Amino acid sequence: MGRAFEYRKATKLKRWGNMARVFTKLGKQITIATRDGGPDPDSNPRLRVLIQQAKKENMPKENVERAIKKATDKDVSDYKEMVYEGYGPFGIAIVVETATDNPTRTVANVRSYFNKHGGSLGTSGSLEFLFDHKCVFKIAQKDGVSLEDLELELIDYGVDEVEEDEGDIILYGEFKSYSDIQSYLEGNGFEIHSAEFERIPNDTKSLNDEQRAQIEKLLEKFEEDDDVQNVFHNME
Repeated sequence: MGRAFEYRKATKLKRWGNMARVFTKLGKQITIATRDGGPDPDSNPRLRVLIQQAKKENMPKENVERAIKKATDKDVSDYKEMVYEGYGPFGIAIVVETATDNPTRTVANVRSYFNKHGGSLGTSGSLEFLFDHKCVFKIAQKDGVSLEDLELELIDYGVDEVEEDEGDIILYGEFKSYSDIQSYLEGNGFEIHSAEFERIPNDTKSLNDEQRAQIEKLLEKFEEDDDVQNVFHNME
């Protein structure tokens, strides 16, 4: 198994285990994708994948339609995708991705979570060198296509790691290669279950159980915040 796959398996966010949070997160992503690329999935590739992902997560159709319609609201036009970086206790690097209509509120909350749990908020871009920014596609297996052949074919489209996971295939590619990979998959009849952006640490830090518990408390505070979309860290 590859480094990215092993890290992802070990750190899947708890918020994805909670259906209400899954719907909230997907709904906000659908709204932002609609605002940026229009309400027609045929001409908006990002929206098209998110709708497929919503179906896979059993998100009610009316929730999807409401999220698309919400993109025309004045408040939504002020949504900003902000990234905050800092260190938790024991030198653990943490990147917090948010989507917010009130950056002042969000940064205050993020700073308070860091401070109250023995960490500190850093400056934007200060931790970029510690993580690889990847696009991650989860697709259904296709009859007659082997993992090896698929990997060889997709190298030219920016994919650098291919793994099998519970009957599905996980593809990792460069952040900038998202649209090329999506175009290939759709053009060759692959069913896309999800498409996300993740930050994979270049190296991880090992902690003892007591230290891990302290970091987990901080991560849980981030995950409970409705403005937070994703949290990434370099804890082993």
